[in-house]
Amino acid sequence: MVMMLLFTITIQAQQRTKIKVLHADTKEPMIAATITLLPVNKSAVTDSTGMAELPAVPPGKYEIVVSYIGFESYSRSITLPYASSLLEITMEPSEEAEEEVIIQSTRTSRTIKNVPTRIEAIEGEEIDEKSNMRPANVSMLLHESTGIQVQQTSATSANASIRLQGLDGRYTQLLKDGFASFGNFASGLSVLEIPPLDLKQVEIIKGPASPLYGGGAIAGVINFVTRTPGENPEHNLIFNQSVIGQSNLGFFMSKRREKTGITVLALLNNQLVYDVDKDDFTELPKSTEFNFQPKLFLYPGKRSTVIIGNSFSKAIRKGGDVQVIKGKADSYHRYFEENNTLRNITTVEWQQKVAENKNLNLKQGLSIFNRHIRIPDYHFDGISYNSFTDFTYLINTRNHSIVTGGNIVYDHFNEKPESAGDRDNRNLTTGIYIQDTWDAGEHIKLESGIRFDYASYRNNLYKNSEFFALPRLSLLIHISEKWSSRIGGGLGYKLPTLFTERTEALQYRDVLQLENVKAEKSTGGTADINYRSKWGPSWDISFNQLFYYTRISKPLIMQQSPAGISFLNSNKPVQTMGFETNLKFIYRKDYKLFLGYTYTSAQAKYLSGNQFLPLVPRHKLNTALIYEKHAFLKMGLEAYYTSSQFLYNGRKTDDFWELGFMVEKPWKRWSLYLNFENFTDTRQSRFKRVVNDPHNNPVFDDIWTHTEGFVMNAGIKIKW
Repeated sequence: MVMMLLFTITIQAQQRTKIKVLHADTKEPMIAATITLLPVNKSAVTDSTGMAELPAVPPGKYEIVVSYIGFESYSRSITLPYASSLLEITMEPSEEAEEEVIIQSTRTSRTIKNVPTRIEAIEGEEIDEKSNMRPANVSMLLHESTGIQVQQTSATSANASIRLQGLDGRYTQLLKDGFASFGNFASGLSVLEIPPLDLKQVEIIKGPASPLYGGGAIAGVINFVTRTPGENPEHNLIFNQSVIGQSNLGFFMSKRREKTGITVLALLNNQLVYDVDKDDFTELPKSTEFNFQPKLFLYPGKRSTVIIGNSFSKAIRKGGDVQVIKGKADSYHRYFEENNTLRNITTVEWQQKVAENKNLNLKQGLSIFNRHIRIPDYHFDGISYNSFTDFTYLINTRNHSIVTGGNIVYDHFNEKPESAGDRDNRNLTTGIYIQDTWDAGEHIKLESGIRFDYASYRNNLYKNSEFFALPRLSLLIHISEKWSSRIGGGLGYKLPTLFTERTEALQYRDVLQLENVKAEKSTGGTADINYRSKWGPSWDISFNQLFYYTRISKPLIMQQSPAGISFLNSNKPVQTMGFETNLKFIYRKDYKLFLGYTYTSAQAKYLSGNQFLPLVPRHKLNTALIYEKHAFLKMGLEAYYTSSQFLYNGRKTDDFWELGFMVEKPWKRWSLYLNFENFTDTRQSRFKRVVNDPHNNPVFDDIWTHTEGFVMNAGIKIKW
């Protein structure tokens, strides 16, 4: 009997316990996580499935410690032999994990803390949170970020564009996975047709980014980076319903095998007619939107990846007089605005690791954007064809990351014969570039680059060609472990286009063909200082102070004449300067306070009298207080202040506050959320009626705040 007992104890002592280590947010396996048993100091490492087996040790109490770079260390007491044969552990990203974010926009595959160019990254957790508020598009994700303004351009159809540094949306270049497919006419409604459900992160460069991206990157670049297939299959489903009549159904999946992978995004949005102030005109149009974005990943070898993607979106929007939309039009109820779009973008990308320190990347994108606008007695119909070809070669040496390459961008807009005019135009830009990121020392990194572009553009009235040399310089200094600073500047340009925020608001009515105008040219720079530290055992704090300046010479401005609306280059510049302040406090990981302030002074020197650019608030404040207990509860209270701003007619608006509250309760495979956006019901019609008489041919005020007011929405997210 004694021998039997001793034999049993021996077997138990030698029993191995398996441990599975998972990412707390994505539930993906943590590969090569280190597991250590103390005090015996025996360790194991997880395999490709996140599994590891503890070494055999005598029975007793031990401390198990799991560590992984960029994640909070995990420890707990354990009695061996363990009651179960499997112990599952989840690891949470460290508050310093953002320093390990790999940036794609600079094409050097460096972490964000080692890139001299100042880049802000909005990551998965924040994207997921903002998706709760507006799963249809990225407008809310960008609207609530410091220094970014989402400017609504239509009172009835809710069209919008993105502004950086107070500048018109045409000066900000939008990319998706590095593809420039949203230029000129194709920029129309772009913000409303980019869903957030498949995004991994959003990278924002404020200020000139000319060497890599050329024309259009005067105010900055926003690159929407999508997810790629991981080792574990992923399926996400979201259903959202709002009190303003919006319904959203979205699905995302990804799956990878040894030689292939796939991601698929499908999204259906439906909006009912919404007239909050009961003036018979829509604040939100009746609309149906559909997005379908499949992407195929091929892995022919360990060093090669081929990505083939297609993005299809179709939208039908009708706003204006509610009675017209209901089919009850008469001589009094006759105004409407139809906005129908079809966008298809096909992309092919080849990534090749030529050697351990050399990478080749080829991109080819083809896009078609077809837009139809109809209002009473006017019809606009046009189609844009865009081709983007890019070649990049990266060489990494001990102290240098050198990017060389070139690209060709072709843009052709064709106005259809049944439309209101003949405003066809073509642009062709060829460019070459080189950029070097030099680790000059342990604490100093210098990024220098130059781009040479040759651009030709023409229409039925004139043609022109221009050559551009675009240098850029950025310096990163790690002053100490807690302090760092970046400073940079460069040149930029924007080819002339008649597709601007103001012509968008006019539905391009009475806008004349471009004639004898040249590219706008810019000089700009940014400088910032960063601080990051821990205050005692409970507090983490980070601080960033940014200063910026941009000057645009020969700006393209509108002028009214009896013949219509035309454009000319002004001899006097546009200049914008200001600063952004960001503070983040974290208490015991669960409580987070964010404070952001933006000061903008944007002036058009060609204006007489008041020279402040219209629709640019001088002061903006954004704050958020968030409680987040992983896998238990998330809730946040947000407040936003916007100061007064000037309209195009010279009138000064009121300032206003917006408040919001969001709560989400997660379970293992699904979660429920409830969102109260702008629960103070701030909207423009509370200050002054947006639609002015006559009722059958109305005139609309400039849009300077929300038109829809308070929004409450709720939804369910399912993951498997």
